[in-house]
Amino acid sequence: MFREWIKLIKDCIWAARYKKAVRKAKRLSALFDMTYYVILYKGKLKVIPKKNLKRLVSQRRFKSGTTIQDIEKIALYIAK
Repeated sequence: MFREWIKLIKDCIWAARYKKAVRKAKRLSALFDMTYYVILYKGKLKVIPKKNLKRLVSQRRFKSGTTIQDIEKIALYIAK
């Protein structure tokens, strides 16, 4: 029973962080008229514009062979 409570609390924290990231992505997308992605990067939720992702892919910040399409598939949320 104790483990169930721990899991419930962790799930609630994750849900709150996810909702906050989605709200931020929506707000920034409307403000700057750009596409924003919510991705899990190094264990944390990140809100990143598509323009920056293209730059990071070209600089080889991701694993070799990674494309924007791969990141779109992995993205938790896409705000257009």
